[in-house]
Amino acid sequence: MAAGCDRLLHPTAKGQERARQRRLIGVCLAAPFVATPAIVQAVLPSYGITGALALLCGVFALSWLMALQVATRARSKYVEATAVAGTAVLSAWLVSLAGGIGTPIAALLIAVPIEVWWVSRSKRAAVAGGAAALLAAMVPVFGSGPLPIAAHWLWLSPALYAATLMLRNHLPTMSKHRSTGEEDNLLDGNAFDAALAQVQANGEVDSISAPARDLLGVEPDLLLGSGLFERIHVADRVAFLCAVADARDGGRARRLPVRMRMPVQSCGSAGGYKTFEVELLRGRAGGETVVALIRDGSELAALREELTQAQDAAGAMEIAKSRFLAAVSHELRTPLNAIIGFSDMLLHPEISGKLAAKQADHVTVIRDAGNHLLSVVNAILDVSKIESGSYQISVEPFELAPAVELCRAMLQPQAAEKHITLTVNVPSDIGEVSGDQRAVQQILLNLLSNAIKFTPDGGSVSVTASRVDGMVRVFVNDTGIGIAADDLNKLGRPFMQIQNDYTRQYQGTGLGLSLVKGLVALHGGSMSIESAPGMGTTVAVGLPTVHIALNDDTADSGAEPDVQIETGERHGIALRKIA
Repeated sequence: MAAGCDRLLHPTAKGQERARQRRLIGVCLAAPFVATPAIVQAVLPSYGITGALALLCGVFALSWLMALQVATRARSKYVEATAVAGTAVLSAWLVSLAGGIGTPIAALLIAVPIEVWWVSRSKRAAVAGGAAALLAAMVPVFGSGPLPIAAHWLWLSPALYAATLMLRNHLPTMSKHRSTGEEDNLLDGNAFDAALAQVQANGEVDSISAPARDLLGVEPDLLLGSGLFERIHVADRVAFLCAVADARDGGRARRLPVRMRMPVQSCGSAGGYKTFEVELLRGRAGGETVVALIRDGSELAALREELTQAQDAAGAMEIAKSRFLAAVSHELRTPLNAIIGFSDMLLHPEISGKLAAKQADHVTVIRDAGNHLLSVVNAILDVSKIESGSYQISVEPFELAPAVELCRAMLQPQAAEKHITLTVNVPSDIGEVSGDQRAVQQILLNLLSNAIKFTPDGGSVSVTASRVDGMVRVFVNDTGIGIAADDLNKLGRPFMQIQNDYTRQYQGTGLGLSLVKGLVALHGGSMSIESAPGMGTTVAVGLPTVHIALNDDTADSGAEPDVQIETGERHGIALRKIA
């Protein structure tokens, strides 16, 4: 009710006069409803239904006309005098028709001084209103004697009036000063380049600063009550109310973009919706309102739109890149298989005849180069599948020890060429691992291949395993050149190679560790690297056992495990560990 009266007030009304006019409008609007039962009960027996309806229409029309006068002209004094006089005369006549001063309807005479005080907040005015009521009660008015109505029904109007008094007493917001004025504001709203408003939990505005006029294109008075909330886009209202509740109850500052309807411009063009940044803070301790700071959010909205478009474009480019790599990889594999196959045929005398020694060397180079290129193409295809989330693994339990031994046997010739000792120490009772055996073997082959590649002649590479906290951890150790601390963060990225004096002589694409990292993530496992220049490298891979349920979300999405960096020291040499 108070919020609605606020919206009816004239913009020129300020301060205490504004509050006074608001209360007067409320009384003029509500009084006819309270008087309706008394009018019907007192007038109907004497003048019939026509007379009762005519009086009701007249009372409603006069009361609302006085409220309209206050709202449009911001003049309340003569309206107050007219209302007091009219109420006193009407009450005296109704009391006379109902049977005299002893009837329950006579209690309405008490409402005259109460309402005068309520509107004016002046004891002198209340005394004048009481005198008017007393004089009206003493003036003899022609009546028809006691009404043929049960006495308890005559208490209906006094009871309604008592209910309005109780309602006003228990709802302080009905008498609270609501305005664009400066008394209730926590801060001077004109000190900001934004509109400062006090908002209730239901979204209604108690007060709003003058900059709202320029910001929202609307007079601040029209934004009081539910005026501001009604301008918020329907899709943003729930988020706005939730943010208000969080700021009021939890004391947490909230910021959110809100679209608000703008007024039609003077040129006739539609205002449409505009985005604003609203920051909500809790007001006074224990208060029921929050402070809302409303700023123009058009620039931020444009930046968000550009960011969204950039993210969509980046995602489209990533998809196009993955598709391109997959298409190219498939197109390359077919001719490579032919090159490798025919090279093998040429190297078998029983199939294509004996070649000269120089020719055999050339064919061997062709075959080796084809095999190398095929491995690169397969690695690119696998990394592309992992990044796009299309790499499928078939999880099932399998024995780890035979899988590790098979990898050792496959890479033993490569280690023997460099006189590297390749050993495997996996306990036979370590149990089963839950995963894709082919993918796990690919992990081990890539790690062992890297270890052999970067270990000088005469070095050693070993594979060990242990069960820790329900996980099987496989360790690949080498006595190779090691990795500097600054280079550890670069490992695991596709096509990323560490270039220095130690690694420049070694060939590679930088896809090995990236593929290992992706495959480990698909299994829901973990990977860590510990290394230092000249100290060798240790790669630890954690795989789930058959007793641990695999995280399906991680396996399906291909998301990478969290990476944490720790520092330590071994034999006086700084180490960095990626976990």
